Amino acid sequence: MRGRLILAHGAGAPMDSPFMTEMAERLGENGVRVVRFEFPYMADRRRDGGRRPPNPQARLLECWRQVWDAVNACEPGPWAIGGKSMGGRMASLLADELAPTALVCLGYPFHAAGKPEKPRVAHLATLATPTLIVQGERDALGNRERVAGYLLSPAIRLLWLSSADHDLKPLKASGFSHAQHLQEAARAVADFLGGGR
Repeated sequence: MRGRLILAHGAGAPMDSPFMTEMAERLGENGVRVVRFEFPYMADRRRDGGRRPPNPQARLLECWRQVWDAVNACEPGPWAIGGKSMGGRMASLLADELAPTALVCLGYPFHAAGKPEKPRVAHLATLATPTLIVQGERDALGNRERVAGYLLSPAIRLLWLSSADHDLKPLKASGFSHAQHLQEAARAVADFLGGGR
């Protein structure tokens, strides 16, 4: 086993979305044990089908703490934490508190959609947890040019995927496929968690 990772979903899609499912499968094929969970608003959406916005940040963070405690009670560590987009951002806010082995963010939302003037990066300057952020070069929530201007902790490693968007999908003209990018991301995460960082 290359590592163990608790993986949270993004704001708009559940833990068994195509992205989350394929990423968990590819991570498993690369030797990473993955545990997925859903935030309360997404669990409620699954129950009654009604669309809801994410819970307030405090509730999302409390859910992360509860999941961390539950997973470690059932299967004691070491564990890494992370997630897709919002799930990864919430994990990043708790990483130094929970002290996982590592943090993995898949498409980090460096700023809200259409609001590059309001970056969400202050805590990333002092983050001590070893971190891997897998980011698309043309991610609308933090492209390569914009992220280059942020002050990021030396504990953070960035893997840029060529011409990829927030879901790590590349432009067809790039010559890469989405499957290739997801596989590269999974291999990089496995290497990172397995000590290859």
